[in-house]
Amino acid sequence: MMKLFVYFIGTVLFFGSCEDKKKPAEVENETVIETEIETISEVEKNAETEYPEITNENVVSFLTEYGKNNTETLIVIATPLGEIEIELYTDTPLHRANMIYLVKQKYFDDTFIHRVVPNFIIQAGNSDIVSTPRKRNVLGNNYLLPAEIIPGRIHQYGTVSGAKEYRENPDNSSAPYEFFIFLGPRSSTSHLNGKYTIFGKVTKGMDVVEEISKVKTDDGDWPLQNIYITAKVIE
Repeated sequence: MMKLFVYFIGTVLFFGSCEDKKKPAEVENETVIETEIETISEVEKNAETEYPEITNENVVSFLTEYGKNNTETLIVIATPLGEIEIELYTDTPLHRANMIYLVKQKYFDDTFIHRVVPNFIIQAGNSDIVSTPRKRNVLGNNYLLPAEIIPGRIHQYGTVSGAKEYRENPDNSSAPYEFFIFLGPRSSTSHLNGKYTIFGKVTKGMDVVEEISKVKTDDGDWPLQNIYITAKVIE
């Protein structure tokens, strides 16, 4: 009974903490509250034993070294509506390495396309199931990615950017576990350009992104039907 009560309170806090995401100016990551300690999955065990927890103190050194040994730049996000192929930019090396790391650690598997704003963005990497915060706790629950904003690079149709904690974030650091794909229009980018790190682009599957952008959502832009994803590295 006590576990159920704690779980209920945690759930209320989680949904109560979400901002109104319908405003394009507030593209952000929301912290998920872990409500219960359960058996660690095999994926979590592997992550725990093979690599150290990422923190704000070691994030640059860890991802720099990881990026040297894992040079892939192409990933595929699989959804119920089809696959989305993403090319990661080499001139945003921390974001590229972080994405490859999370994909190889199976972090994105069984997370959702959790935010959909028609004619603007779709955002992925979160969920409301307990495995997601547990994975974050193992990989590193409190680190941010230093901004890697390239002068002159702007949000365009199909660009991929890091979501961020917009509160108390003057350095425009990215939240590591969530990303968004931009649909347009360019007139909606003034609050994004120069403030969010663009670290890739969709090379195949924008038709899938378009279909996802049409799904029905609640008042917080969360799809009414969960859109589960998995991810894999191609090359």
